[in-house]
Amino acid sequence: MLSSGTIRTRGARGPLLLLVALGLLLALTACGSGTGAGGAAAKAAAPRAPDAVEPLPGEPAPRLPATTASADGHQVTVTSTDRIIPLNGSLAEIVFSLGLGPKVVARDVSTTFQQAAALPVITQAHDVSAEGVLSLHPTVVLADRSTGPAEAIAQIRAAGVPLIVLDDAKQLADIGPRIDTLAAGLGVPDAGRQLKERTGQRITEARAALPTADRHPKVAFLYLRGSASVFLLGGPASGATSLIEAVGGEDAGKTAGLTGDFTPLTSEALVKAAPDAILVMSKGLDSVGGVDGLLKLPGVAQTPAGLDRRVVSIEDGQLLSYGPRTPQVLREIADQLYPAAAK
Repeated sequence: MLSSGTIRTRGARGPLLLLVALGLLLALTACGSGTGAGGAAAKAAAPRAPDAVEPLPGEPAPRLPATTASADGHQVTVTSTDRIIPLNGSLAEIVFSLGLGPKVVARDVSTTFQQAAALPVITQAHDVSAEGVLSLHPTVVLADRSTGPAEAIAQIRAAGVPLIVLDDAKQLADIGPRIDTLAAGLGVPDAGRQLKERTGQRITEARAALPTADRHPKVAFLYLRGSASVFLLGGPASGATSLIEAVGGEDAGKTAGLTGDFTPLTSEALVKAAPDAILVMSKGLDSVGGVDGLLKLPGVAQTPAGLDRRVVSIEDGQLLSYGPRTPQVLREIADQLYPAAAK
């Protein structure tokens, strides 16, 4: 999945894959800010909530051993959750939300929320270091299909460490099954049911609070890493489509006929997409110099979004996490997409 600010693509994509890989090598930088409609600078309708997760009350007692099917075809039996290592921010978010945060002993670079800040980082850029993982003697490691490199995952499994791989999360419908799988694998299915119910209820509430609109604004998701000159326009497999549609918008890349996940940003592609608003990760926006810098990219200033300076900026570690904090993401997108209604 596109987890916690990480953009990953699968398969051979030649120059595009190289561009993405270069973008991933950038260290995470300070956050940017969005804009509202009508050319006014976006002062978000409300201050952003702290970058933190909300654990369920208490710490669940795992019922072990627990056996679960890993997405890569293995049956994995977990006998201890004393030392958990989630290999991306989305998985870490679920583990901490289940109440198992005290058992997590390391994090990857995309795990940015407050409760995990003091943990050692065991990724190099966004690549997993098998040696770093194994040096911490984990009792269970969690990954998804986009976690790599594949050699590192194989090395961890060959060392005899229980390793559960999940399918990538690309849409709201993936959240519940993802929570179920992790909770079952860690021996806390009851906590999983509670967390899934809480998350589902909050998503329903966030969607119910959306303003009534006469039309669906077209929203283009752009992945930006200015220092590496990586500028990509999201398509229907980018992971953002479900969020955009959940808040009453249309994915401009999808409606423009793009296929797959990302395509290099060009004036022609963006003008054809004609977005009313642009969705970005906050650090990506900062990397191009904020909204003023964004307007200098190919085609942006010529779109309705560029003319209105209508930019929606969400924290990298939250936007595509598809987990317990997704209801908060939906609220933040809606507040910035419909600023008049948020007042």
